[in-house]
Amino acid sequence: MPRWSIRLLAFALLAGSAVAHATDIPVYGYQVLRAYPHDTGAYTEGLFYKDGYLYESTGQVGQSSVRKVALETGDVVQRHRLPKQYFGEGIVAWKDRLVQLTWQSGTGFVYDLASFTPQRSFSYEGEGWALTRDDTHLYMSDGTPVLRVLDPETLQVVRRITVTADGAPVTHLNELEWVDGEIYANVWLTDRIARIDPASGHVVGWVDLAGLFDINQLPNPGDDVLNGIAWDAEHKRLFVTGKCWPQLFEIKLVKRPAR
Repeated sequence: MPRWSIRLLAFALLAGSAVAHATDIPVYGYQVLRAYPHDTGAYTEGLFYKDGYLYESTGQVGQSSVRKVALETGDVVQRHRLPKQYFGEGIVAWKDRLVQLTWQSGTGFVYDLASFTPQRSFSYEGEGWALTRDDTHLYMSDGTPVLRVLDPETLQVVRRITVTADGAPVTHLNELEWVDGEIYANVWLTDRIARIDPASGHVVGWVDLAGLFDINQLPNPGDDVLNGIAWDAEHKRLFVTGKCWPQLFEIKLVKRPAR
């Protein structure tokens, strides 16, 4: 998403009030296991882990890219820059392809995963925010409480999931990651991740990452917020970062006592 004012930040937080008023849903804190370097020029919109590397999509018109990043060093080992008119958003791998959304252009791109060579484009209605996948489908967020389920070959919508917490819709669902049968979603402009049951759309847990990183250290603290979730399924490692953050964190979730 673009660089917003503090006034819009407050409005978005109000619109996402389901987060603030959730009372019956388990809340998880975190323990930082390790911190890795992260490019402060990367306005992170999409993130996933595959075969020892991070794959990252960055936003901002004229600056958007798809990257393959060395986890240990944060070095970009491969990059494809988007045409200047596009604002890069979520990415996901499917077979030998990488699929990317753009924000308001209604256009997505399919690349060869190994070389980042563009293969084709596709169209969708509304905004594109994030992507993730299970073994059979892709899941797409668009900033609303509704996740779209896509056929990974045709990239057409096959069904929709409305995400709710304590009966209220959850807005501003952003970066997505499939983690052990749940969809983890950054709630944009907050320090929280929603853990979503993909069958029902119910939020079954909140991950509270308050204090993970002080965004007031950054030049644009109103914009450079928490965003980016990656899961190493083989080694059960969970990584999180934010837009233009200097670090990516490996964390362990810690369940808090029920209130």
